[in-house]
Amino acid sequence: MADVNRGNRPLSPHLQIYRPQLTSITSILTRITGNALLVSALLIVWWLLAASYGPDYFATADAVLTSWFGDLVLALSVLGLWYHTLAGIRHLVWDTGRGFEIETAEKMGLACVAGSVVLTIITLIAV
Repeated sequence: MADVNRGNRPLSPHLQIYRPQLTSITSILTRITGNALLVSALLIVWWLLAASYGPDYFATADAVLTSWFGDLVLALSVLGLWYHTLAGIRHLVWDTGRGFEIETAEKMGLACVAGSVVLTIITLIAV
């Protein structure tokens, strides 16, 4: 027999009741920072290659990387690098079979976010 209430049900009820959890957000951030670090690495490689091509080409690359935009990109890259590193350590802990309790996983996620901000500030001050 056909379902007569078929048209009254929402198509995606999970989207109405789902609340993103810290663990899912930190997992997504780990993927995003990994990809962003590839772009940052390409910028640094471009800068190094420009140094080998000659002074004019290097002046262009250096102007881009030392501009306010370049400084912002590199500072965010430091943040991404610290976050990705701490998230990798968290995954190594998970690989040992520990830290899967919800409370522990959320504390580790907060530690990754807070730790990356603190370590980024320390790094930028030290440089």
